[in-house]
Amino acid sequence: MEMAKELIDSSDNPICSICIANYNGMGIIGSALESVMAQDCDFPIEIIVHDDASTDGSVDFIRENFPDVKLIASKINVGFCVSNNRMVSKAKGEYILLLNNDAMLFPNAISTLYKEARRQDPPGVLGLPQYNFFTGALIDRGILFDPFINTAPNLNTKKVDVGMVIGACLWIPRTLWEELGGFPEWFNTLGEDMYLCCLVRLRGYPVRILHTSGFWHRVGDSLGGGKVVANRLSTSKKRRIFSERNKSFVMALTYPTPFFQLIFPLHLVLLLVEGVLLCCVKRDINLLRLIYIFCIKSLWHERKRLYYLRNKIQSSRRISSSRFFSAFLPIHYKLLMLIKHGVPEIK
Repeated sequence: MEMAKELIDSSDNPICSICIANYNGMGIIGSALESVMAQDCDFPIEIIVHDDASTDGSVDFIRENFPDVKLIASKINVGFCVSNNRMVSKAKGEYILLLNNDAMLFPNAISTLYKEARRQDPPGVLGLPQYNFFTGALIDRGILFDPFINTAPNLNTKKVDVGMVIGACLWIPRTLWEELGGFPEWFNTLGEDMYLCCLVRLRGYPVRILHTSGFWHRVGDSLGGGKVVANRLSTSKKRRIFSERNKSFVMALTYPTPFFQLIFPLHLVLLLVEGVLLCCVKRDINLLRLIYIFCIKSLWHERKRLYYLRNKIQSSRRISSSRFFSAFLPIHYKLLMLIKHGVPEIK
């Protein structure tokens, strides 16, 4: 701990800025901060926390127990994307590590990421294997996509290049973050890491997973669900609302032409079919309206922004379609999970 204190104290010119977004996380953020302070790295770091107008006393807790943390206390709730953009705008580090308040780093995590970052040419996004905080079980070694950009866990130790690194523990050079414009603030939350990684890959930069360290994660604590409990899928309405909408935004923005014209209409049809079937099984018509109709309406409402950004993103694409789809699996992963675990519980 003393070494970590010295590293943080000497952070006028930090190598890495660890950015942690917090909202009502007083019961968990202490573990995240302690895991950062216990790192075995031998270079200066800084820790920045953005508190998103918590009502549980998080601000006072952080100020009292972690006085060396640079705290940004927002007076209003602005969402995950704005929180991270604000922190990176204040960061001094050459590299940024985005870390969830419900995550805990392995002791060698930052040094492992830094050593690989120094070897990368060109520099890109790096991530670490994710382990379940409660059971210790491996969750994924990065994320792959199915044709409809549903996320599938990579478990292959030989697979280094992945489609996406989750935002719970995402390493990126600050210059690359600034080049890409950070997270899209109109996403609010969820899917922002998918967007960023797809944009990174389209620009010709790598998105890679390292297998020699890792982090523990309380998956689903922030928005509820998003995990398998007792061999059954468990999620929440709020998670599904943002997940389906933002995933569709990412697909509309980053899917290469001409595959976009072929797959996206089918994606929308399958979403509506899924919504109708789910309503029938759950006997709740509100699920169709809240999640699936909302997704379609959001796409229509944002059509001008999506059209403008898509043209901008696709015109700056530096890789072929085949390279972009190298991180995709030829299966419908959501359907596979439905067959394996049944209809999800939606709270």
